[in-house]
Amino acid sequence: MLKEFGDFVKRGNVMDLAVAVILGGAFGAIVKSLVDDILMPILSILTGGIDFSNLFIALDGGDYATLAAAQEAGAATLNYGLFINAVINFLVIAFTIFMIVRQINKMQKPAPAVPGAPPEPSAEEKLLTEIRDLLAKK
Repeated sequence: MLKEFGDFVKRGNVMDLAVAVILGGAFGAIVKSLVDDILMPILSILTGGIDFSNLFIALDGGDYATLAAAQEAGAATLNYGLFINAVINFLVIAFTIFMIVRQINKMQKPAPAVPGAPPEPSAEEKLLTEIRDLLAKK
C-alpha cells in the first residue's frame, strides 16, 4: 500500500496539482489586495463613498453604525456588502485567469499534423474541385 501511495504521489499530475494549489493561494492574496486596496476605493468614490464591507442588515432589528459594532453586540447580520466584495473578487480572478490562458494559447505552437493523414485542401482547391465536377456532369 505504501508503494502504491508513493507511485501515486510521484505521478506528474499530483505534483502539478500541488504546485497549482500553492500558486493559486498566493495569486488569491494578490487579487484580494487588488480588489481591496485598488478597485474598492475607486468603486467607493464612484458610488459616493459607500463602503461595501459595511453594508449589512441586522436581523435583530437593531441600528448599528458598522458591521463590527453589530457583530460585537452579538447581532445576527446579513452581510450583503461582503458578498458584493466576494463577487468582485471572483470576477477579477476569472478575468485574470482568462487573460493568462488566452495568452498561453496564443504562444503555443499549433498541433502537428497526424502522420499519414492528407492535409486539408485549401478553399481554392475545394472550389476548383466543385467546378471540375460540375463541368464533368455536362
